[in-house]
Amino acid sequence: MNVGKWPGVIGRREKKGGHMRNARLTRCAGCGAEVPEESGPTHRYLESAPACWRIYTELLARDYTDPAYYEHHRLCVDAYAVQHPGRPSPQTLQSAAVHLVRLYMILEGGLPLAQANDFMKRFAERDKQSMHWLEPPQRRGELTVVDVAVAGDAAEHATLAWKWAASAWNAWSPHHPQIRQWAFAYL
Repeated sequence: MNVGKWPGVIGRREKKGGHMRNARLTRCAGCGAEVPEESGPTHRYLESAPACWRIYTELLARDYTDPAYYEHHRLCVDAYAVQHPGRPSPQTLQSAAVHLVRLYMILEGGLPLAQANDFMKRFAERDKQSMHWLEPPQRRGELTVVDVAVAGDAAEHATLAWKWAASAWNAWSPHHPQIRQWAFAYL
């Protein structure tokens, strides 16, 4: 990967050992990743540290500009969303629900990524009253956006995206019966 192209992620992080170089660190309130302490924008309802949001948007930029990376874009979006669920509100409960349902359909239901996306869109349009807030787990997965953002090439990115998605999904295991129920009710 061209370090100059992704200076926000690469260059401040050692690939092996996972420690940031020359940066004061803070823990992201959403995913728990150690990220540089910095000020900056964040998402309006997906709670995160500014550096975590920045790293995620850099990952999205790479997804959108390179088709080899875009293939696994939805896995990254789902993993990030469920690791940063925010606080209870109609918007956040729907966000968590639809991303968790799509992860279920991909990881346990075996749906191809594009079909799972179509399912998620239809699910999101259904009666929103049946969705309710799921209390987020304390630990939201072993991998975070920081781990995926340092992928050296598209193949490594794909492997890490799948592992990240599985890690985020597994963190929500106490709620898997409810998530499956939402999906089955819509099938």
